[in-house]
Amino acid sequence: MKFNRRHFIGAMVAGSAGLTATKSFATTLCGETPALLPNAMAALDAHADRIVHRDVIGIVNFAAHSRLPRFQLVDVAGGRVLKTMLVAHGNGSDPAASGWTERFSNRPGSNASSKGAFVTGPTYVGKHGRSRKLIGLEPQNEAALRRAIVIHGADYVSMDRALNQGRIGRSQGCFAVSRAEIGDLLEILGEGRLLYAWKEEG
Repeated sequence: MKFNRRHFIGAMVAGSAGLTATKSFATTLCGETPALLPNAMAALDAHADRIVHRDVIGIVNFAAHSRLPRFQLVDVAGGRVLKTMLVAHGNGSDPAASGWTERFSNRPGSNASSKGAFVTGPTYVGKHGRSRKLIGLEPQNEAALRRAIVIHGADYVSMDRALNQGRIGRSQGCFAVSRAEIGDLLEILGEGRLLYAWKEEG
């Protein structure tokens, strides 16, 4: 999915608000520039001392419903979306199991998602299989490592579930993707890269 080069470069410097409608988010699945790209590029620059590799970034748009593929891997140098996939949010962020991310927390035990810029850490094998640690780079997510907020695969994330139930399952605050996607995700978004997750509140 190639971006128009002018559109891609313009997105890096233009202001951007998070998407608030399912319809508008769906356009990103056809190769449009991710709505949060300007925010992610600003975060990439702001945390340049912590982010070793700037070739690929991950962007999660928590303004979109969980039934939609809202996790995009972006090839910064090539100007294209490499992969788009489903991703869960924490059950503490969606207590009614509506599929919408309603709140965020950095508090241990909240089971909520955190937003902001993260740098990817090493992989390990835990209860969810091969996973990748995340280190929060901002006050709103600095407890991510202590909270064990990671990227992992989960059976409750699948397109079948999204289609049949109208939403996917919820994590305990981790960025959970489908078992079918986790291998590619861990390889493409390797250690020392940016993961940027956001939703405008209020």
